[in-house]
Amino acid sequence: MSITEHKITVNSLEWFYRESSPIGRTDLTPVLLLHGLVSQSYSWRHIIPALANQGTRAIAPDWIGYGFSAKPEKRDFAYTPDAFITALEGFIKALELEHFSLVVQGFLGSVGLQYALRHPEQIANLAILNAPISKAAKLPWKIKQMGLPLAGEVMTQDPLLVDRTLEGGSRYRIEDRDLDVYRKPFLTTSASGRSLLASIRNLQLDSAMTEIESGFKEWQQPILIQWGTIDPWLPVDIAENFANSVSNAELIKLNNVGHYPQEHYHETILEDLLPFLRRKEAH
Repeated sequence: MSITEHKITVNSLEWFYRESSPIGRTDLTPVLLLHGLVSQSYSWRHIIPALANQGTRAIAPDWIGYGFSAKPEKRDFAYTPDAFITALEGFIKALELEHFSLVVQGFLGSVGLQYALRHPEQIANLAILNAPISKAAKLPWKIKQMGLPLAGEVMTQDPLLVDRTLEGGSRYRIEDRDLDVYRKPFLTTSASGRSLLASIRNLQLDSAMTEIESGFKEWQQPILIQWGTIDPWLPVDIAENFANSVSNAELIKLNNVGHYPQEHYHETILEDLLPFLRRKEAH
């Protein structure tokens, strides 16, 4: 099943997104997949076709400032959670997604969770893969140093930061052909580094975690948590505590899997993710 690439301009911001149209049945709820920091929608390349094969429309955008989406200067886009959420609202409306399942991962996944809390009526099911979900979650030093004064400006212009971050977080080597895709935006324009720098500096993780911790205590829709247990940045007890604090949540621990589970262990993820996204609650 092939993945198609698209661009759409919403409120003067150009979004790049990858999509697979469903094969066969089309009564399943669409799925929106959101990537994490330093990554892009390419990280879902193994997940998207599998969803389409089971009859699910799957859409994975590059966040504004990432991948092949627009990279506005910070005077034009604040790179705060609220700015990302407002942009995402426009993207979802433009694609006419009224009711969908949401899959999030990584340190921009928290923005997706904030979106869900602010638009619960749109969310059928929610899947969380190694994303910050409590006040115990802290930005790892490997990413935090990219936001430091002076040093951050230099670091975020180095395309090899992609290799170091993705491989450091996942704890496995990534094939050169895949790293070429991840690196390309940084090799194409210095705006990629400036966007990364701005979003790290404006992530507002503490206030985001407060919103997520309190908001999900009232959450009703099904939640699947799939967690790589050797994540060097987000320990599994964060996932355990979150799963125990919310209703209707299931935690699947992924042994020998790091921060970016979909990068190396898509087959393991799909064993539980595919049936979860087919559940009747998602219809």
